[in-house]
Amino acid sequence: MVRIVFRDDAGNAAEIEARAGQSLMESAKAAGIAGIEAECGGSMVCATCQVYVAPDWVERLPPASAMEAEMVEYTRHPRPTSRLSCQITVTPELDGLEVTTPPSQR
Repeated sequence: MVRIVFRDDAGNAAEIEARAGQSLMESAKAAGIAGIEAECGGSMVCATCQVYVAPDWVERLPPASAMEAEMVEYTRHPRPTSRLSCQITVTPELDGLEVTTPPSQR
């Protein structure tokens, strides 16, 4: 299992154990993390699973695809560290990953 820390925009933290091979979005939904709506179920058409990746983790993730980067541009609260959690696959190397959910997904 891979330890992931989710913070909400108020700074409250929830640590989950995620399965390698799942998307970060699937792991968040399974753990009941508030702030991850994921209306499209991971097909990258709604961008309601946006997270802000902690700065020290940004370079350790595979880069966003062009399509993901474009979808992030249409989110309500984009930041330079924004990613779609449906596009991040949990791997053992992500143990300790910290992400924050935006104030809202719409």
